[in-house]
Amino acid sequence: MVKIFLNGCCGRMGHAIADLCSHSDDYVIVAGSDVAKYDGYSFPVYQNPADSTEDFDVIIDFSNAMAVPTILNFALAKKKPFICCTTALDDATIAEILKASEEIAVFKSANMSVGINLMLELVKNATKALYPDYDIEIVEAHHNRKVDAPSGTAMMLAAAVQQEAPDTLDYVYDRHSVSEPRKKNQIGISSIRGGNIIGEHQVMFVGDEEVVTISHSAQSRDVFAKGALKAAEFMCGKQSGYFTMADCIAELIKE
Repeated sequence: MVKIFLNGCCGRMGHAIADLCSHSDDYVIVAGSDVAKYDGYSFPVYQNPADSTEDFDVIIDFSNAMAVPTILNFALAKKKPFICCTTALDDATIAEILKASEEIAVFKSANMSVGINLMLELVKNATKALYPDYDIEIVEAHHNRKVDAPSGTAMMLAAAVQQEAPDTLDYVYDRHSVSEPRKKNQIGISSIRGGNIIGEHQVMFVGDEEVVTISHSAQSRDVFAKGALKAAEFMCGKQSGYFTMADCIAELIKE
């Protein structure tokens, strides 16, 4: 059984992970941390993770960008694998995570869905086949409480396109102030915020005679929670190094 310390346990994703673990024989949350208070869990919740004395195997972080340095330092102090699912991190925090991977095992992904990570591979292949003859546009939609835009997943998809494109592409987030035809070496990235949309992403390859669209729609937050738990199982026992969902999926495929 994988013993988990859950940072951000009082958020929506924290509740989703906690609910899955409460019905599982393979995972258990032994403690959590959050600035918010919630008394409905069977495990202790700390405002400061450093106050925890429980033993655990891995840390799952589903919090916010400002909270990541604190939980990363906690992981370093405990010498435990760290799974960072938080998005909208600045360059300094990303650099800290990479440096930490020299001492502990670190897992970083902007999207924990297995389907999204398969979509990344499809987008890479489509880019190789269709660009530059086709224009590429990315559209993402999320609930009205999401604070960052574009989503981290949209930026992952754009990076997948850039990886396979033979030239450097410009990311264009807003066209209303530009009165000129679309340039070929661009990726348009658009964000929609409304209601309770869990997460939708489309990559459109737009040609003169046809449009090829690769899309993913999350129907439940459990898809991300299940991915985080798969990552926890994958990271359990690892000592150091930097890992992504691609590494986890590769191991699942080998099985």
